[in-house]
Amino acid sequence: MRYKRVVLKLSGGAISGALESGFDPEALEHIADEILDIHSRGIEIGIVIGGGNIFRGEQSVRWGIERSEADNIGMLGTIINSLMLRGVLNAKSDAEVRVMTAIPINAVAEPFIRLVAARHLDKGYIVIFAGGIGNPFLTTDYPGVQRALEVRAEAILFAKHKTNGIYTDDPNKNTDARLYRRISHDTIIQKNLGALDQSAVILARDHHLPIHVFDFEQKGMMRRIVEGEDVGTLITQTPEDVLKEETIAQENSI
Repeated sequence: MRYKRVVLKLSGGAISGALESGFDPEALEHIADEILDIHSRGIEIGIVIGGGNIFRGEQSVRWGIERSEADNIGMLGTIINSLMLRGVLNAKSDAEVRVMTAIPINAVAEPFIRLVAARHLDKGYIVIFAGGIGNPFLTTDYPGVQRALEVRAEAILFAKHKTNGIYTDDPNKNTDARLYRRISHDTIIQKNLGALDQSAVILARDHHLPIHVFDFEQKGMMRRIVEGEDVGTLITQTPEDVLKEETIAQENSI
């Protein structure tokens, strides 16, 4: 296996699936199956989930809710999603699943304590990190990278909904946009490429954390990544990879 310990970053859209919002049973089944697949292979996995299926930023703008309040609502949404995912994982397996939250809600989840979280992973538990890092003005991309670093994950896997990696331009607007197979953190930042929060990319770059961006709707993608296959886009910072960053897969042009 390429990696022993990873953090999976899911969007709220992954949970709503084909629905505009809320919870799609088929999407939850797929998420749980993909997580349990790599867990059964001995991979230690932590998970960070967004809250966009419950509350989105544009709603706060429309209603005149200030950003700090809106982000607090969003963080609570990530806790709901985490509890839902724990329920599905528990129903489908006998794996030990823990939810740890940056916002204390002791009746339903453990408080996030870094060393305890790392110890849970050491024991083979699945750990879901909820509530971001407890502070507003951040997307869940940033807490995903931070939690990965805190628990000494070897990579973070950004599971995307309706996109399969990092492109030269927005493929929904530019039909000539093409997919990067490998690219450096610095190029993502310098070219201001979308799909990821820039602050999260900077944090990963500064700590040499590889990022895999891939289409989560396809089955077996996480397993292929941890086994060593490069699917989607790999963001990394080693010199030999930087030399390859402009190699774009021709077959993936839109």
